[in-house]
Amino acid sequence: MKIAVVDYGMGNLRSVTKALEHVAGDAAEIILTADPAVVAAADKVVFPGQGAMPDCMRELEARGLKQAVLDAAKTKPFLGICVGAQLLFEFSEEGDTPGLGVFKGKVIRFPADKMHDEHGQKLKVPHMGWNEMFILKDHPLWAGIPDGERFYFVHSYHFVPADDIAVIESAYPYRFAAAVARANIFAIQCHPEKSHNAGLKLLENFVHWNGCF
Repeated sequence: MKIAVVDYGMGNLRSVTKALEHVAGDAAEIILTADPAVVAAADKVVFPGQGAMPDCMRELEARGLKQAVLDAAKTKPFLGICVGAQLLFEFSEEGDTPGLGVFKGKVIRFPADKMHDEHGQKLKVPHMGWNEMFILKDHPLWAGIPDGERFYFVHSYHFVPADDIAVIESAYPYRFAAAVARANIFAIQCHPEKSHNAGLKLLENFVHWNGCF
């Protein structure tokens, strides 16, 4: 089995690739690639992302990978990570950027008027650090990960799905969708590759996932 990690120059690519290699063992070959043909030939696809969404979208198109990602999201077990997850939506407030439109909904910045804790203390944006994840719906990629487990986040924007596709929520300070899923696609806002044992478990589950939900 071959798992392609899409390289469009805008992701935590080495960490994602190394984490997948660690959990896959002999079960899969992990291929970091900028070649659309390799993405098309892979059995599964991981779509990471890091940085500003306008830059990510521009690089994806410039490198000829946009259609390969769209095709993979239609047919293969597909994992979007951080900005790679945000790119799957229709639109982002970050630079007024059109997304890929795989999911209905938008990506918004944490609103300044809501960024305070229960004691009235101002919360920083970006949201950075470890935060709890709350299960809304059971999913094969979350098997073996308890409710309330902590994952690592670095983001100023989060997605707001228009459909009922949220499977995991987090809170900063209000609840927001931290992971969404539909059919063969799972997309997560945080960084599983930086989230120690829980993140490795999610990636291991992806390696063995048949794409059904």
